[in-house]
This record gives sequence, structure tokens and C-alpha cells, in this order.
Amino acid sequence: MRHSPPQPPELGERDGLAYALFLPAGEPTAGVVILHGAGSAKESHFDFGRLCREAGMAAVAFDARGHGRSDGAFGPSAIDDALAMCSLMREHAPRVALRGSSLGGWLAIHAAAADGGVVAVVAVCPAPEWLLRRGLRSGDLRGFEVDRDAVEPLLAELDVMDAVTRLGPRTALLLLHARGDEQVPYTVSEELHAVAHEPKRLIVFPGGHHRSLQHDLEVQSLSLRFIAAAAG
Repeated sequence: MRHSPPQPPELGERDGLAYALFLPAGEPTAGVVILHGAGSAKESHFDFGRLCREAGMAAVAFDARGHGRSDGAFGPSAIDDALAMCSLMREHAPRVALRGSSLGGWLAIHAAAADGGVVAVVAVCPAPEWLLRRGLRSGDLRGFEVDRDAVEPLLAELDVMDAVTRLGPRTALLLLHARGDEQVPYTVSEELHAVAHEPKRLIVFPGGHHRSLQHDLEVQSLSLRFIAAAAG
């Protein structure tokens, strides 16, 4: 059987950030900024971008600095870079959500707290600062270029538990975690959920591992339904 290949995204660059833009045929019902994890790249999440497009949403996946084709090293500009992608997304859809996994989940929460107008955050196995610092020091976080001298103080200053309490009053939060996550304990998401305001939802899946939820079609569809409801 022959199948037509999926329509490729529109590739572009903004302020040194390489991105892939997925646009539906009609007016987008919402826009999603997709944030990958440490050592990954935008291409790893094209499956979710295509699913967003099929659901009538716009989506943009981008390479964080130090990853893929983006300029520079991963450093203190990470949150501003995510906000720049939110601005790009708002050129196509007025209601914007963030979906990130691991390091990207951490970044999604911080960016949404800084933005205030994000309609939803979907954080998949989000990593807290103490784990990111430990991973950098031990060498477990690898496969990307990082400005260690600048990132260490940044991670010491930021607190994702505080950031989640500062999400916009209408920002809906969905936390997804695998109970068998060997890198980020599922209790991190439980703690984030406990201090976050409504509307919020926590789902801890039995078994699994750190990467098992990112590309699960059922989990992706659940995330899209959550974003669609938050976007109205």
C-alpha cells in the first residue's frame, strides 16, 4: 500500500531560533508552542505538530539554543526564546498554549508564568531546577551546547514551584507523568499540582518511563482536547 507523505511544515528562523510551523487549512482554533527536552530537537516532536494541524490548530516546534539548528548555547535567554515563539504563534492564532516535555516542561511553566496570557500549559514529566543542576554537574544532561557558567546561577535563582503559582488566572494546567519515570520522579508533578491554581489536572500513568508519554497517541490526543477546552 502506498501512502502520501505528510505535508511538511514551514521552516524558518527568528532571532537565531530555527523553527517548524504547522498551519491548518483554515483559521486555527488555537496555537501551540512545542518545547523539546534536553538533547532533543524540534524534529522529535513533528508528530505532535502534525496532530495539532489535523485538529485545526497551529503549532510551532523550535530548537532551543544549543540544540539542532538554532544559534548559540543554551543559557539565560531560554525563557525569552520561548516567549518569542509565543509571539510568533500569536501572528497565526490569538489563543496560545505551551506544551513541553522534561526540560521543555520546566521551560513551559516558566514561560507561561512570565507571559500571563497563555491559555494552557501541558507539562510532560517536567524537570525541577535541582534535578537539572544535578544532571549538568554529573554529565547526565548531554548532547547539547550549554553555557554552564550562566545556567548554574539561573537554575539557582529560578523555582518552578513558585512559577506554577504565578500562572495567569485563566491559564489551565495539565501535568502528565509516568509513574515509572527513572529520571524525574512523578512526585514532582504531584507537588506542582498541589500548589497550582484551578483549572488544573494531574494524570500519573502506571509504569512507563521518562520518554514513554511524549509520543503516545492517546496522551497526545488528550493534551489536544485539554488545550481546545482551555482555548474555548
